Amino acid sequence: MGADPDNKNLEMPAAGVVHCRGVTKVFGTGESVVQALRGIDLDIAGGELRMLVGPSGCGKTTLISVIAGILDRDGGECRVLGQDLQALPPNARTRLRGKRIGFVFQAYNLIPTLTVEENTAVPLLIQGLRRREALERAGAMLDRVGLGGRRQSLPSQLSGGQQQRVAIARALVHEPDLVVCDEPTSALDHRTGDAVMALLREVAVGPGRSLVVVTHDARIFPYADAVSVMDDGRIVSSGPPPSAAALPTSTLPTAAFPTAALPDRLPSLPQVATP
Repeated sequence: MGADPDNKNLEMPAAGVVHCRGVTKVFGTGESVVQALRGIDLDIAGGELRMLVGPSGCGKTTLISVIAGILDRDGGECRVLGQDLQALPPNARTRLRGKRIGFVFQAYNLIPTLTVEENTAVPLLIQGLRRREALERAGAMLDRVGLGGRRQSLPSQLSGGQQQRVAIARALVHEPDLVVCDEPTSALDHRTGDAVMALLREVAVGPGRSLVVVTHDARIFPYADAVSVMDDGRIVSSGPPPSAAALPTSTLPTAAFPTAALPDRLPSLPQVATP
């Protein structure tokens, strides 16, 4: 009998949570072809926070989309959580992603007709958790990202930074083994960005669990265990992040989310039912 991709006790290979060798990805054909990834080699160990940096268009988002099983690679090998996601049947791949991978999209991808609490609960509802318990767990995670007072708001009633925090809460609520984030602090001020990274580090990184972050934000480099620099579809270097001492004092971590500006009471909003 084959290994169950949903089994969180599945033994990890020596390479760790992510193991890529010679990964390629091409978009388009003929004269319009774009080689987005050109032979990527990457290993990410359990308990590691890896950041991917580099200029826009260098392949960072394509790489994390391949790692998360959203895009299929065209060549090479990529094993994530002990599995070649591309080799799994579609239903098995979807189940594995739903249970063991969290993704923070740069565009947030919130469902506009669902409340903040319901959006956050989506991964739990997909897994079949009872609605009441799913919403309770979603509310607790929203408290952790400083949005407990906005549970019944719709995404359109939030700022960009607040929507980004909802997307982060949704990626963490089901306690995945791998969290992949595309620019998680791009819409956040310094203090909130630091608090988000501290939370990501606390919740998403641990024995057998890893976090991959695409970023242009040098302020958050001290949170990384390693930084890989990409250019033109390749990883050109990997190594430890710059030390905190090398960054301006204003960029160093602060402790908590700034919640003082949130109102104590919000206007009542219509309840939106989920299927």
